[in-house]
Amino acid sequence: MESLPLIGKKIKSYTLGCKLNFAETSSIVQSLCQLGAEQCSQGQIPDICLVNTCSVTMVADKKSRQLIHRITRQYPNSYIVATGCSAQLRSSEMSRIPGLDVIIGQDGKKHVQDYLEDLTKRTDPIVDVTRPGTDNCFVPSCSRGDRTRYFLKVQDGCNNFCSYCTVPYARGRSRNPNIQDLVLQAHRVAEQGGKEIVITGVNIGDFGRTTDELFFDLVKALDQVEGIERYRISSIEPNLLTDQIIDYVAESKRFMPHFHIPLQCGNNDVLRLMGRRYDRELFAERVERIKNAMPNAFIGVDVIVGMRGETPQFFEDSCRFIESLPITRLHVFSYSERPGTKALTIPYVVSEQDKHERSERLLEISERKLDSFYRNHIGRTMDVLPEHATNGNVMYGFTNNYIKVELPKDNTLANRIVKARIDSIDPDKSKECVRGTIVNSVTDNE
Repeated sequence: MESLPLIGKKIKSYTLGCKLNFAETSSIVQSLCQLGAEQCSQGQIPDICLVNTCSVTMVADKKSRQLIHRITRQYPNSYIVATGCSAQLRSSEMSRIPGLDVIIGQDGKKHVQDYLEDLTKRTDPIVDVTRPGTDNCFVPSCSRGDRTRYFLKVQDGCNNFCSYCTVPYARGRSRNPNIQDLVLQAHRVAEQGGKEIVITGVNIGDFGRTTDELFFDLVKALDQVEGIERYRISSIEPNLLTDQIIDYVAESKRFMPHFHIPLQCGNNDVLRLMGRRYDRELFAERVERIKNAMPNAFIGVDVIVGMRGETPQFFEDSCRFIESLPITRLHVFSYSERPGTKALTIPYVVSEQDKHERSERLLEISERKLDSFYRNHIGRTMDVLPEHATNGNVMYGFTNNYIKVELPKDNTLANRIVKARIDSIDPDKSKECVRGTIVNSVTDNE
């Protein structure tokens, strides 16, 4: 029997940034556990620390470096590996952190184990950072992590080169596996008892660029996988969210009425400065079509405040537009200066104080819209998929349209769709959830 090279080694992982990062971290850890490693329990000292970094903003870069510094101090004898977007873009700065042993770029994620044959601490780190996406390299990921939902990576990279963004430099050009391989992964999730899959990627609507397929083709193929009860489409560009996709989701029993669409700004002048590939009229049209087909659909929207060129007048115009939309929730981000981006040539600069005030303004709008959405569902009985609870007397689950529901704890119901009545909005606003009562037995097929 072949020996396992990492047998008995304890591994502890850390992730910053997006859901895609979390999915990739989980897949890396799973692959290392297949080689004999074990996930570190609370109180144990890890042999290996894996840090998946983020570089979406200057703050994210700083947090990535701070986290690595903290880990090197906390576990001075552990072998520490950094990967992810900040490792890709800021490897030179990162290499100066004492105690860091390996820095791996995006494409190196697929063979992290190659750097763990010798866990002797190093004076200077190994740096393996090449241009991402070379030869259409795609690092697959389908993982559950600590949640009930699985995250299926269907696409990586981006060709858009928006003026404020470094993602194409951090993750490379758009690329994807073929539909057949992704359907096989969905079948494996079903065999493992998974009920819900979140479709993730950097720009998932661009799926098929390297295989001459379409994202709509993928949606239809995944919809045929028996055993999967729910699919959710993560962030998709409004110009890539077609009528076909919206209408199909409206009729599908497996694809949920839940959309996440980046707007970034509700003013067309700023959208042009950003280099976005749509205007606000198209965005409003997409939202209207969703609501006409699925009146109770949850629509989350990304917005960036304080972009260079966003004058007070442009911001006010953006606010009025956003207020007019029948959306559910805003995800608000402050513009961050990124080296090498075209936005740095735009002369009008928004102060940090103004960015903060604009963020607060939009968050207030978001809170009102989310509260109204929740109140429209009070008294309704809906399908909820509870997640495992570890502490306390409650557990949480999500309705088909992504309302987070607090239920009395009963772990026998975890990962099983139940009927629950929406009773009230939780007064603790930080939870962003409603309270419910289970009113019927399990509804899924066993």
